Amino acid sequence: MKVTRIVALLSSVAAIAGCAANGGAPNASASATPTAASAGARVDNFLLVDQNLVAHELYHMSGSSAVVLVTQQNGDAVVRGQASQVNALAADYGAKGVTFLMLNSSLKDTMEDIRAEASRAGYRLPVLMDDRQLIGESLGVTRSAEAIVVDPKTWQVVYDGAVAGMPSALDALLAHQPVKVVATPSAGAQIDFPARAARAQITYVKDVAPILEAKCVACHEEGGIGPFAMTNYAAVKGFSPMIREVIRTHRMPPYDADPHVGKFSDDRRLTAEETKTVVHWIEEGAPRGEGKDPLGAKHLVAAEWPLGKPDAILDVPAFTIPSTGVVDYQHPWIVNPETEGKWLKATTIKVESRQGVHHLLTGLISEAPKPGQPAFENQWGASIGTYAVGMENEVAPKNVGTYIPPGGAIGFQGHYTPFGKEVTDHTKIALYFYKDDEKPQMVMHNMDITNNAIEIPPNDPHHVEVAYMDFPHDAVLYSAFIHAHYRGTASDLSIRYPDGKEKMLIAVPHYQFGWQRHYTFAEPVKVPAGSRLIAHYAYDNSRQNPANPDPNKTVIWGEQSWEEMFFTRLRYRWTDETSAHLVNYDKELQDGRLLGSLDSNMDGKIEKSELKGLLGKMLLPRWDQLDTNHDGVLDKDEIAAAAKMMFGQRRRPDASTSSATAPAAGGR
Repeated sequence: MKVTRIVALLSSVAAIAGCAANGGAPNASASATPTAASAGARVDNFLLVDQNLVAHELYHMSGSSAVVLVTQQNGDAVVRGQASQVNALAADYGAKGVTFLMLNSSLKDTMEDIRAEASRAGYRLPVLMDDRQLIGESLGVTRSAEAIVVDPKTWQVVYDGAVAGMPSALDALLAHQPVKVVATPSAGAQIDFPARAARAQITYVKDVAPILEAKCVACHEEGGIGPFAMTNYAAVKGFSPMIREVIRTHRMPPYDADPHVGKFSDDRRLTAEETKTVVHWIEEGAPRGEGKDPLGAKHLVAAEWPLGKPDAILDVPAFTIPSTGVVDYQHPWIVNPETEGKWLKATTIKVESRQGVHHLLTGLISEAPKPGQPAFENQWGASIGTYAVGMENEVAPKNVGTYIPPGGAIGFQGHYTPFGKEVTDHTKIALYFYKDDEKPQMVMHNMDITNNAIEIPPNDPHHVEVAYMDFPHDAVLYSAFIHAHYRGTASDLSIRYPDGKEKMLIAVPHYQFGWQRHYTFAEPVKVPAGSRLIAHYAYDNSRQNPANPDPNKTVIWGEQSWEEMFFTRLRYRWTDETSAHLVNYDKELQDGRLLGSLDSNMDGKIEKSELKGLLGKMLLPRWDQLDTNHDGVLDKDEIAAAAKMMFGQRRRPDASTSSATAPAAGGR
């Protein structure tokens, strides 16, 4: 999240989207009949990101007095010429509670192009990127420089026409009067919507069922995680309105990494063409088509273990979740059943109570605790798997593994959440090992970028926090796991190279608490020694966040879901480490974590003003003791001493979500 994005997050008002631009000569498909009428038409919910990768969801704008969408496309002289006028209207009416946005539905304009155009033209509004054209189509957009005014009380369009007529429509709406403005057409360039002409030819049998089988049925099958099974045409058609809604709001498929940044090997999203095919089919009435039902012809049942028969199954100690109340984190353990060293290839954690289990973390322990004693995280070494809401499997890249030594124990951290019914959870963990003759050459590690000093002000809709991790040796980054609680709305991960150049690796502009996962890079990321991985999290602690437990509360780091977290888990390897030549670089990485957690201005030292939240309360009383040279700041060595003092306690301050690292073996 670069400075421009932080500014956008802090200053933009949650918004909505509309229609956009492509410019050029008139096109037959662009002049086709729009799929929605103009004034009086109801606008269905949708979510789009803007040119700075900030997400805007329409129905989250219910607190606005009006929502205005001005369509835009790069190179159009008309909309460019209206930039000052639109900016002035946005400032004037923004003070009256009106949300202004622009919308680009052009197929030719990339995120970088839109960002550059907005800077050149002087647009001060978020420009929503409707690059699949679904929103522009549904709004009936045909040209840029078109103003669409939506009444959030009814979600109906009350004005659709040239920008010049929009203020009169807003005045009437704000005065609670009928909008009687006669709209004149926009003079902007025509926008090409090529899919409008072909959508009526799409059928379930020929086009839609193959997409569902390839991308959706793995969850939406009998016994699957999905709330309904896609067993046949009738079942799919019955849920088709909901399918359209969750696609338009990016809730499904559950993969939140934005497609404008990075490529991922475990990408679960529909492609642009698949998305348009499914949505257009639904909007055309979900026709069946001729032929055998591709889904109805098969009896698809979820496999007990999706990765196949496990090499070993671990039973996590059963836990009875009460119907109400607050459950402290549980720290049970079991004796390691392996009598010989094994290299772990993959893990599946299958929880019995999906409603009650928030997360389960694991860690190898060299010596088993005494009977009845908890297995706190500062005893842990390597992780053998992680479960969080919505997660499935952890699979190591080819020729990379985690070593499980014989003996000792395996510790667990269980977060259980009561949901109105007492249940007993019996979680099982499936382990998949490399065969004896295929020992991996490279060693997997885990480490977390955390910020335990987060402090989110009450009623703040866009609060941003930052933390980082400096890599002391060359490494290769495989994946990142992003975790926050109910107020978390967005996150990203960037790399700053030793020469100062920075690149965004992952952007999650619409974080969903109910779907958390690793994002695995299609090409592992080289992390040269001296590089810094930087994570940002954005939080919505306002009433506009429907999941917010209490917008009037200052929120700090905490274990329970109504508190908050800042947690990015990295899976990586050290470049010069092999399974035959182990290193202990993780200790150096660990020593810098506290500095990266507290150093909000990223200048390499800690000032008193940076000590806030949970960590601030722990360190402020010890400031004079920690500031050994009495220069008014804590430098790297002084922070390392503070970390040693804190991490030597029974529990680390971030133990609630950290897998920790082995004190000698390096967290393999």
